[in-house]
Amino acid sequence: MKIGQVAPLMESVPPRLYGGTERIVSYLTEELVRMGHEVTLFASGDSITSAQLVGCVPTAIRLDANIHDSIPYYMLMLDRVRDAAEDFDILHFHIDQFHFPLFKSMANRTVTTLHGRQDLPDLKPLYLGFPEMPLISISDAQREPVLKANFVATVHHGIPPDLYRPNFDPRGGYVAFLGRISPEKRPDRAIRIAQTLGIPLKIAAKVDRADEAYFRDQIEPMLQRPGVEFIGEINERAKARFLSEARALLFPVDWPEPFGIVMIEAMACGTPVLAFRCGSVPEIVDNGVTGQIVDTEEEAIRQLPQVLSLDRRAVRRRFEQRFSASRMAKDYIQVYRSLMKRPFLLPDAVPNLSVVRPITKAEVSKLTGPLWLPSSRAVMPSR
Repeated sequence: MKIGQVAPLMESVPPRLYGGTERIVSYLTEELVRMGHEVTLFASGDSITSAQLVGCVPTAIRLDANIHDSIPYYMLMLDRVRDAAEDFDILHFHIDQFHFPLFKSMANRTVTTLHGRQDLPDLKPLYLGFPEMPLISISDAQREPVLKANFVATVHHGIPPDLYRPNFDPRGGYVAFLGRISPEKRPDRAIRIAQTLGIPLKIAAKVDRADEAYFRDQIEPMLQRPGVEFIGEINERAKARFLSEARALLFPVDWPEPFGIVMIEAMACGTPVLAFRCGSVPEIVDNGVTGQIVDTEEEAIRQLPQVLSLDRRAVRRRFEQRFSASRMAKDYIQVYRSLMKRPFLLPDAVPNLSVVRPITKAEVSKLTGPLWLPSSRAVMPSR
C-alpha cells in the first residue's frame, strides 16, 4: 500500500524533546515501513525516518526563531501534498483540519487523526461544513463533544515495546510528573499529593510561552517546597530513565484529555499510574492493574500507597497487550482498507454556488447539542 503521512511542522518527527503528535506519527510511520508498505512522510526537513521524507520546512518551526507565523508553511506543505495526491492509496493527516478544503473532493482517500481536544465551540461548524472528511479519534471520550461528526474508528496510540526497558525494582524513590506545565495538566495537584504523603516528586516538563505567567505565579513558588524537584524539559533517553526509576506516575489532569501518551510510556516501564478521571483516562488505565483512577485530591492521597504496591510486571504485560505500535499500525491498516473499498467520487467540475449559505446555529447544535461550551485555549499542533 502507498501511504502518505502528513505530520505537523512544529516539531521534527520524531521530536527532539516534547511533541506527542510527532512522536506517534514517527512510531506509526516506522511500523508501516517495517510491515512492507511504501510510506512517504511529509514533515520538517530535520525529521529522521526510514520512509521517504519530503521536507516541508528546513527545521522544526518551534526551534526556528526566524519563523513567527506557521500558517504559510502549512499552506506550502499542503500544496505539495495535493500535487502528489494521485501517487498514494491513502493520505493520513495529523494536522487538525487545515487540509479539509483542498482534499474534500478526494475525501475517501484521506483520513484525519484528531490529536487534540474537540470541545472547542468553533469546531462544530467546521465538521458540519466538511461532513465527507473521515475522522479517527484517539479515544472514545475525545469524540463526545462532536459525536455526529464523520468518525470512522477510534485507534488508541501505541509505542514500540523495546523503546522503554521495564524496571521491576526501581531505586529512584520518587513519584513523577511528566509533560507540560499548564493549568489543565495540574502540576499543583501533583505537588500537594506528594507532599501530603511525604514522597519526593520530580517534575520533568516544558513551559510553553502561553503558560509562562501561570508557571511564574502559581507553580514556581511551590517548587521551593521540600521534596519537590523541577528538572525541566527532557529528551527521549532521559525520559526512559526518569519514568523507569519512578515509583509511580502522577497524571492529575483537569481537562478532557484526548489520550495522554505519557500514561502508556510509564506502563511500558512497568511504572503504575495514578490518574484523575478526565477524558480518555478510564479507557487507558486498568484500575488495580496498571494504576488507579481517582476523582479528588483526597482520594488520590488515599489511593497512592495502593498504586505504589501494584505488580510492575503486570503493568508491563498489560501495556504489551494493549498499547504496542504494531497493534496501532494494524488498526490503521484496517481503516485504510475499509476506506479504499468505498467508491471514488469525482468532484463536480463547477461548484453550485447557488446553494452556498451561512451555517445556522440550529444546524451546528445537531452535532451534539448547544453551540456554547466552556471557553478554553485552542491548542495548535503539536500537542
